[in-house]
Amino acid sequence: MLQNIGIPGLILVLVIALIIFGPSKLPELGRAVGSTLKEFKKSTRELVSDEDTSKAEPKKEEKTI
Repeated sequence: MLQNIGIPGLILVLVIALIIFGPSKLPELGRAVGSTLKEFKKSTRELVSDEDTSKAEPKKEEKTI
């Protein structure tokens, strides 16, 4: 979906965001989006690594006496 935007579309989105949020709120909004993406990537990596480790470790059976 995002591959079809192109440079003119990206400029249009930025201009609309500038009009809606104003120049004072735009940097704050950018930081919030950046930190959200960073958190999302971190969580995704943790989930993938948890799945990999659970597949690699053989399950131990508990013995009941």
